[in-house]
Amino acid sequence: MTTELEPQERKRLWFELGVVAALSLGQSAVYAFVRLADIATRGPISDAQAKLNTSISPRPGFDLLYQLLDIAFALVPVVLALYLLTRDREHRGLGPRLGVVGHRLRDLGHGGLIFLIIGIGTLGVYAGGRALGITAEIQPSNLGDHWWTIPVLLLSAAKNGILEEVLIFGFGALRLRQLGYGPWTIIISLAIFRASYHLYQGIGPFLGNVAMGIIFGWYFLRKGRLMPLVWAHFIIDAVGFLVPGVLALVDID
Repeated sequence: MTTELEPQERKRLWFELGVVAALSLGQSAVYAFVRLADIATRGPISDAQAKLNTSISPRPGFDLLYQLLDIAFALVPVVLALYLLTRDREHRGLGPRLGVVGHRLRDLGHGGLIFLIIGIGTLGVYAGGRALGITAEIQPSNLGDHWWTIPVLLLSAAKNGILEEVLIFGFGALRLRQLGYGPWTIIISLAIFRASYHLYQGIGPFLGNVAMGIIFGWYFLRKGRLMPLVWAHFIIDAVGFLVPGVLALVDID
């Protein structure tokens, strides 16, 4: 309960949440909001493009190096968050706390099932958003045709799954629970936070990610297992990156 925490301890927990967010997903949320304001004041949102996995250098060798560096440095806040969790007074091992030990096949199976539910919903939300003019055209892969393109896209999908799920639930949900917030306050607030850093894709993906966050949050707080969510996120992104034609099939423009 919140009354059991000393003021200094509450300040520490909020400070850690703020710092980790500012170094990663919170920073992305601010940029996404500015990006949405930018494209919305230029013309219809549906005319804008949201490009993912973009090439950084015209020289393939250096482009590969840049991609790998971006993936590696993006995971540094995860290391920081995990380190901060190890400093908790009630620390009893990260594996049991996060639900990442044991049940590996079951976790993969649950992740695949969540992927099917979220994947179908994602296509519907994207198609609806494009039809209503509130979603940008999402271009998931812009790396060109190189021998390393598919491995890098898979690494990028893995990075997204680890980064977002560990920081949102492995760190954020645990910290909010320590601060005394109830399950649905945690679920809704983290779902909105998840959606906020997707605003650069338009209003449709924002709403879709709120729904995704609610499903993910309910699962995590009910089951206490993080790995199924990491698997589900990885599969969702991997399919989206490697089969970009999926979005084209439902794009009405």
